Amino acid sequence: MKIYTAHVADRAAPELVVEGFAWGATVFGPLWFLAHRAWIPAALSACATAAPLLLPDPAQTLLGLVLAWAHGLFGHDLLRWSLERRGFQEQHVLAARDEEAAYARLIAARPDLLAEAAT
Repeated sequence: MKIYTAHVADRAAPELVVEGFAWGATVFGPLWFLAHRAWIPAALSACATAAPLLLPDPAQTLLGLVLAWAHGLFGHDLLRWSLERRGFQEQHVLAARDEEAAYARLIAARPDLLAEAAT
């Protein structure tokens, strides 16, 4: 089972964010944030990713690995923060085996969201 948080905004489809380590953010960094439309975390991540280039080689590698690890640890939390800035509110915490099952549980609990997203 995975844990998801459901974020809801007026006239928008609900967004689900999984809890846990973000492997995509670890590997792709700022591109992962851009793919999830988290603009501010993407810009900050790009700046942080470029910063180690100013250091000598051993420190550059170490700081690059630490930043990749931090992206993985805090990636989903930064997505939640970005959704909150865009007007989404955390409404539910869901446990499901995958994202599709989590959506099904959310719609079962809140059928009004299906009608709101369609308009």
